[in-house]
Amino acid sequence: MRFLPVNLSTFMIELQSLEETMALTDLLRNMSQQLAIEEIIPAARTVLVRFNPLTTEVNSLVSKISQLDVATADLKLGQLVTIPVHYNGEDLGDVAQYLGIYVKEVIERHTENEYQVAFCGFAPGFAYMVSQHAQLNVPRRSSPRIRIPAGSVALAGEFSSVYPQASPGGWQLIGITETAVWDLQRTEPALLKPGYRVNYVDAAKTKVTHSLPRTPIFDSNTAAKDLTIIATGLQTLLQDFGRKGQSELGISESGAMDKSALRAANRIVGNAIDEAALEITQGGFKAQANKSLLVAVTGASCEVEITTADNIKYIASQYQPIHLAQGDTIRLGKASAGVRSYLAIRGGIDVAPILGSRSFDTLAQVGPSPLVNGQTLAVKSVQLQTALALNETPSLAYPTADDVVTLDIILGPRTDWFTSQAIQVLTSQLWQVTADSNRIGLRLLGDTAIEREKHQELPSEGTCIGAIQIPANGQPVLFLNDHPLTGGYPVIGAVCEYHLDLAGQIPVNAKIQFNPIRAFKESEGSRDAYAYN
Repeated sequence: MRFLPVNLSTFMIELQSLEETMALTDLLRNMSQQLAIEEIIPAARTVLVRFNPLTTEVNSLVSKISQLDVATADLKLGQLVTIPVHYNGEDLGDVAQYLGIYVKEVIERHTENEYQVAFCGFAPGFAYMVSQHAQLNVPRRSSPRIRIPAGSVALAGEFSSVYPQASPGGWQLIGITETAVWDLQRTEPALLKPGYRVNYVDAAKTKVTHSLPRTPIFDSNTAAKDLTIIATGLQTLLQDFGRKGQSELGISESGAMDKSALRAANRIVGNAIDEAALEITQGGFKAQANKSLLVAVTGASCEVEITTADNIKYIASQYQPIHLAQGDTIRLGKASAGVRSYLAIRGGIDVAPILGSRSFDTLAQVGPSPLVNGQTLAVKSVQLQTALALNETPSLAYPTADDVVTLDIILGPRTDWFTSQAIQVLTSQLWQVTADSNRIGLRLLGDTAIEREKHQELPSEGTCIGAIQIPANGQPVLFLNDHPLTGGYPVIGAVCEYHLDLAGQIPVNAKIQFNPIRAFKESEGSRDAYAYN
């Protein structure tokens, strides 16, 4: 095993084979409470381990894991799932030609050999399945498709999978299924989980049919119309602390981009600190109170204008409670510093959680939908007479587009895939935030691209919030809250957790300076040599 640093609460374990990875994953899942592991993200040759650095001593955890014997681990098999497939994929002929066999034999190998789910990632419900005997190892397409239909059955490398929803992709398409591998209307949305066994069958030879996922509709209590949305601005979403621990379903954490601002907004109005609030991007938001409400606005600096029912206008303060009488409107002007403001309402917004959270994940498309003009929201009644906080202040100096923002980073896990000059470029050059940035990540642009030393293909591996991924063009992408759970480009470093709220508030055109807080160092499992010492 190789132990590679990721950030202050996460490390990556690199193994020799997919079989070892699956075995270690099984061991760690069974021992997660004993080892105080909060989450694991398995991939093709690696396992990402997240822990609580306040309660867990990392070197002790590394030492315990390094002593596990993955060679003798008894991998437990999960339940068997049957998936009927119509073998009419666009790439079926090309796959047969690449393997030097007939199309009929491709179908036979796919249907006559049992597959097992190794891990999930890329998208919710997207399962990477392997078979020891199918012998259908084919490369990805040289040119990915812009849109692959939901239900497409595909091959790439040693894996087979089913696309849970329409998305871009570069896998070889061999067929399509009507089986819904992801459906939020089910009690268990993901049909496939790590360890599950899968039998593909030729749909032409079976009577088993399934329906594709329905489009879920998530609404607050429509019987109560306590707040009417007049204008959403660029984007207004419901966000709380996110849905941790859903990696088994292929879903990342999501949640508020600036959790310190969310906590402050909720404390001001007397809510629990993780209550869902409105995350408003770049201002431009306007809403009308249909009953007396107590609200607070925190986060990005903006003008907060209140217009009473009698058409009297006044400017309210951020980080202070604001009373809205029935008929009053609240308007947030354009953000002058920072990107995202948070509007909390005393009692909280009455909307059902999806997979344990009221956050909307813009990549996975999971959670209550983005707000639209004319929509109404219900507010929960206050159950306890909780105190208000009157002394809240911003925990960040919110940056403007003219600022240079310094972000502390941990080098790893793939720093050694880059030249020493590339590391110098990463840490000495200023990186401009481009207009293509969003909640998934900040796309950065520098005068000098980052060059790789290793050019082989990297098998998909787990990523964390704050990961700095280097694609083929050498211009970094800084992953944020809605990032993909796994990625196929090397990660050169990751932003320290204490700077993630700041990263989520950096506006377009601002520049970033990366500051490594220590040199990259790996370990073979020795307590004394681990990178966090």
